[in-house]
Amino acid sequence: MMEEFFKVMTPAAVLAMKERFSRVETEAVSLSEALDRLAGADIVSPVDLPGFNRSVMDGYAVAAASTFGASDGSPAFLTIKGSIPMGAVPEFDIRRSEAAAIATGGMLPAGADAVVMKEHANAVSETELEVYKPVAPGGNMVGANEDFEAGGIAIARGTLLRSQEIGLLAGMGLTSVTVYRKPLVGIISTGDEIVTVEESPPPGHIRDMNTYTLAALVRESGGAPVNMGVVPDRYEVLYEALAEAVKDCDAVLVSGGSSVGARDYTKKAITALPDAELLVHGVAMRPGKPTMLARSWHRMVWGIPGQVTSAMVVYMIMVRPFVQHIGGYAGTEPPTVSARIARNVPSVYGRTDFVRVWLEADPSGGRPLAHPVFGKSGLINTMVKADGLVAIDADSEGINKGDAVAVIRF
Repeated sequence: MMEEFFKVMTPAAVLAMKERFSRVETEAVSLSEALDRLAGADIVSPVDLPGFNRSVMDGYAVAAASTFGASDGSPAFLTIKGSIPMGAVPEFDIRRSEAAAIATGGMLPAGADAVVMKEHANAVSETELEVYKPVAPGGNMVGANEDFEAGGIAIARGTLLRSQEIGLLAGMGLTSVTVYRKPLVGIISTGDEIVTVEESPPPGHIRDMNTYTLAALVRESGGAPVNMGVVPDRYEVLYEALAEAVKDCDAVLVSGGSSVGARDYTKKAITALPDAELLVHGVAMRPGKPTMLARSWHRMVWGIPGQVTSAMVVYMIMVRPFVQHIGGYAGTEPPTVSARIARNVPSVYGRTDFVRVWLEADPSGGRPLAHPVFGKSGLINTMVKADGLVAIDADSEGINKGDAVAVIRF
């Protein structure tokens, strides 16, 4: 007699378990390798940026008070004291009623607290300047520590290092940075009907889409996938693959074999792992009810559906936040877009339905329309056509045409 194995939990209850898993270690990488990595510690600026009072316009460095009241009909008359070459430290000060020619990026001399734009002034001689528009203190310049201040946190721990953060690190003179190590995520596909992508599947067999789909999702999550191969529906082989994976990886994904069936060995193999604790055995969501989560040696082990579309949805909603958490992300909420649903979508009370949708821009400039993508379970074309997912709450029996929805973007 088969064991009844669903004791479903809500998606929110499952996601709350992220904190049970520790983050991976940190490592130092060179600046050229830091793009799209996560800062492993708060990064404190060792210097002021830009480090000197700097012009952001071509024009004239002045004491702003010298220009107050200037107009086309009554210009302010200033004495041109000199010019400031790019990259040079000015050898003179600026006093009231004095000015110095300066280029964008040049260093303001002492006494100057603003820059008059070249278009708002006219040099009537080598030493005389007419200013036709006043400038406020701090105008057309940046202060020595206006960008970043020495000793302040420039980049917080868990921040994704984009091109702009890389530029900041270079500006601070840092040639290496501490980042979180990419979590290693082992991927095991199970099923006697699965063949490798290089093979031509005989009747009744399909190619292994899950390994490559899940590996791409892991990379998008900031992890490093480890292909553990295709495993047949035999307990001993599955257990050996799992035991090997938990030794070397921070997380393990087993796709297939997680639904009720006479040949379901996934639960048995997972719970037999060293120091194993089964945390989740069924989630109140569709697709994805047969999802499992266990812990072995403080590593997470997931059993997810074998249908590629279901496996993708479960990964995006359930697994990705966990992988991002152990990988050091400061926040793991998925990006969403506000939209309006294009038609009625029924649901079943007591479970969270994740509906695939494609987005259509509103010609009037309002919120886009979210069109449901319907299709039979397992058809990957429904994911290819979709732009994201809409969650229908478990306490709802559906959503109505025109309702506001949050689309979880792929």
